[in-house]
Amino acid sequence: MQSLPAIPNIFKQKPGDGAPHRFQENLMIFLFLLPALILFLLFVIFPIFSSIYYSFFNWKGFGPAVDYVGLDNYKNILNDKVFMIAVRNAFLLIALSLFVQLPLSMMLAVLVGRDLPGRVFFRTIFFLPYVLSEVIAALMWLFILNPDPNRGFVNAIIVFFGGDAQPWLGSTNLVLLAIFAALTWKYFGYHMLLFMTGLQNIPKEIEEAGVVDGANAFQNFFFITLPLLASTIRTSVYISVLGSIQQFIMVWIMTRGGPVNASETMATYMYRFGFVRFQLGYGSAVAIYMFLLCLIFSLIYLHLTRKPDPLSGIE
Repeated sequence: MQSLPAIPNIFKQKPGDGAPHRFQENLMIFLFLLPALILFLLFVIFPIFSSIYYSFFNWKGFGPAVDYVGLDNYKNILNDKVFMIAVRNAFLLIALSLFVQLPLSMMLAVLVGRDLPGRVFFRTIFFLPYVLSEVIAALMWLFILNPDPNRGFVNAIIVFFGGDAQPWLGSTNLVLLAIFAALTWKYFGYHMLLFMTGLQNIPKEIEEAGVVDGANAFQNFFFITLPLLASTIRTSVYISVLGSIQQFIMVWIMTRGGPVNASETMATYMYRFGFVRFQLGYGSAVAIYMFLLCLIFSLIYLHLTRKPDPLSGIE
């Protein structure tokens, strides 16, 4: 049998043509990335190294930093009981977010994202608080949690049913729960949207196959749907934990860390010393502690989430 003649490769480059062409492509990519790289170096990398530098000084923010104190700022922070309260509150917010806020968001996503009548309306209502700025949300909750039953919505309901009005933001025992309620109202719609997106990526045929094999709704959700939402759950957990560590605006507007530092967070603690008391060297050290905590969690998260997504088909 006669073999067909070889087809000439008209796209084959001549010797020496590849290197200049590759250089031009790399140069074009670099020029497109250059503005973003400059902004990243200017607003992320430079502030980090500046904070590290100033954290070794007793610097008030005026003039050059000359009063070198070494690691004293870091030692004093760890010896401050208020900072320990802030760390405790951060972990409490993380625990409440992981075991209350995220399960609630997932439950609403399952209800609203499937066959619930009027689900488009409910999606809008649940997601609307996330659209509001944190300042507006905090001011709204200041009115809602007003201790005066004639002004505060929550206390008005409690008094209407025969209960006693509570000083939600004035009690050391209730203030953190009140702030968490406001944070949950603000952000659970965002996490709900993440879970709804994850649910839409799950093929219905998989769940239908489970029903055919005899699985009830409970088994279908916990043994089929939930494992397939693993990547979405990991993303939501990551965002929630970092947000709890860095929480500042709503706490500062609603309580300024009070009463008696009961709602203090690491961010409000840093702001108080850095921009209220003008101890910027001390505040920079607090910022480094926050950065290290976020970095350690991110590295642990990356190590624990290397498993492939079941829906990606990647082994």
